[in-house]
Amino acid sequence: MSGATRPPEELVRLPGHAMATALHAREVSSRELTEAHLAVAERQNPALNAWLTLDRDGALAAADEADRRLAAAGSEAGAAGTAGAPGIGDLHPLFGLPVALKDLVSMAGGQCTAGSRILSGYVAPYDAHITERLRALGAVILGKTNMDEFAMGSSTEHSAFGPTANPWALGRVPGGSSGGSATAVAAYHAPFSIGTDTGGSIRQPAALTGIVGLKPTYGRVSRYGIVAFASSLDQIGPFGRDVRDAAALLHAVAGRDARDSTSAPIPVPDELLALPDDEKAAGSLRGKRLGLPREYFVAGMEPGVEARVREAVAALEAAGATVEEVSLPHTDYGLATYYIVAPAEASANLARYDGIRYGPRRGEGDTLGNYLRTRGEGFGAEVKRRIMLGTYALSAGYYDAYYLKAQKVRTLIKADFDTLFDAGFDALVAPTSPTVAFPFGARMADPVSMYLSDACTLPVNMAGLPGLSIPCGLSDGLPVGLQLIGPAWSELELFRLGRGYEAITADADWRRLEPAELVLADDPATPSPMERVAAGAAR
Repeated sequence: MSGATRPPEELVRLPGHAMATALHAREVSSRELTEAHLAVAERQNPALNAWLTLDRDGALAAADEADRRLAAAGSEAGAAGTAGAPGIGDLHPLFGLPVALKDLVSMAGGQCTAGSRILSGYVAPYDAHITERLRALGAVILGKTNMDEFAMGSSTEHSAFGPTANPWALGRVPGGSSGGSATAVAAYHAPFSIGTDTGGSIRQPAALTGIVGLKPTYGRVSRYGIVAFASSLDQIGPFGRDVRDAAALLHAVAGRDARDSTSAPIPVPDELLALPDDEKAAGSLRGKRLGLPREYFVAGMEPGVEARVREAVAALEAAGATVEEVSLPHTDYGLATYYIVAPAEASANLARYDGIRYGPRRGEGDTLGNYLRTRGEGFGAEVKRRIMLGTYALSAGYYDAYYLKAQKVRTLIKADFDTLFDAGFDALVAPTSPTVAFPFGARMADPVSMYLSDACTLPVNMAGLPGLSIPCGLSDGLPVGLQLIGPAWSELELFRLGRGYEAITADADWRRLEPAELVLADDPATPSPMERVAAGAAR
C-alpha cells in the first residue's frame, strides 16, 4: 500500500503509534506525513494562532533524512543489524514523526520568544536537552507553538503575539500556558507536542482541549535549554491524543542530563513503549486502590465537570478498582503558597532580561533608563504583576513572613500526599480543571479568578509529583479532564491506569467526536483569535 493512497486528512488523524506502524511498514513516508501536517497547520493557523513559527524547510529536510535512514534500516544489511545500520525494530516510535515544541524550548538557529516581546529577535545558539534527544531519535520538529508569556497564565491569552483559540469552540481559550501545544495536537497539526507545567500548564490545557497531557515527576526531564519561570516547579512534559503517544514522547525526552543538577539519575522504563492493548489494559484495573480527594471538588466547580469526573470514577470501580474518599487537608493552602513561591522564583529568573544580554534594547539614554524602558515595554502586564509579587515576597522584612512560611506549607502539602501513598494507595483520581474552556476575556479583568483555574493542579507541582490528565467526556459540548496523581517516579503506573480507562471507555460516543468548530478553522473568512477578542471588547 502506498502512502499516496491515503488522503492527508486521514493521515493526520491517525494516532502517533499508528503512524509509526505505517511508516515502519513503508506504507507512508516521513515526508508525506510531514507535508500533510504542515498543510493543515498552515491552513488553520490564522484561525487558531497555535503556532508562532512553522519551519517548513527544516521539517522537510528532517523528514527526508528520516526516510533515508528508514531505507537503510530496511535494506538487507540494516534488517540484519550489520554494517552499523540499525534495523527497523531498533527505531524509536517517534522516528520520522512530527513534533511541536512550545516556544520556550531552545532550538539552535531558531527563535525562542517564550511568548514575550522582550525576546523578539532572539535566536537560540544551542539545542535544549530535549531538542537534542528528539533530533537524535529522528523526530521531525515542525516549529514552535504559542504560549502565555514566560509560561505565566492559564489561558494563553497572555501571549505577546495574541491568544490561541480552542478548536472545540473558537471563541474560547485552550487553557495555558501551553495552549498552543495543546491546540496543535487537538487540531491534528501534530501527533505529539511538548509543553511545560509549573502549576498545571500541561494538564489544564490537555483537559480543556480533550487530549492527554502529563506533568512528570520533578527531575524526570532535564530543564537544560528551557526558558525558566519558577525553577523548583517547572517541568517539561508530553501531549498526545492518547495515552500511548504521550508515553512514547516521555520516553523520548526523559532521563539524566549532567547539565541540569536537578535532573535525576532514575532509569526511564522501556515499558513506556509497550503499554497493553485494550483487553489487558482493562483487566489491569482490577484490585487497584485509588483515592478520591474531597478537597479537589472545589467551590465553583461546574456541575457538568463534577458529573463527568464522578462517572469516570464509577467506571473505574465497575472495572474492578477500589475508590475511597480521602483527604489532603492542606490543599486549600496550595493556591496561596504557589503564588508566593512561583512569583518569587520568577522575579529572580527574569532579572536577566535587561536589554543587554537578550532581545531588543529600548531607549538611548543612560544605562538605568534603558534598563527600565526595556523591561517596561518588553514585559506584559501579567509578567510585571508576578515580578512585583515575587520581589515583594523576597524583600527585607517580608522574606520570613511570606516566602519562608510558604516553603514550610509546601512541605506540609507534600506530606499529605506521602501519607496516602504510604498507606497503600496506587494513585489518586481528581478533576483536572474545575471548569470547561471559558470564553476569551472572561477572566482577564480578575487575576484571582484566572488563578483559580489551576486549583486542582497546583498542589502536584508543589509536591514535585507526576500528574496525568486524560479526557473523560464532555460538558456542554466541551471536554472534561480526569487527573491521575501518583507517587514520585510512577509515570509508568499512571500511564497504565490511563490506558485502562481508555480501554473501558473505548466505545463511548464522545470518543468518536472531533473538535466541534475545527471545520471553521479551514475557512479563510473565520476571524483570528485577536479579531474575536477585539470584537468582544467592542461589544
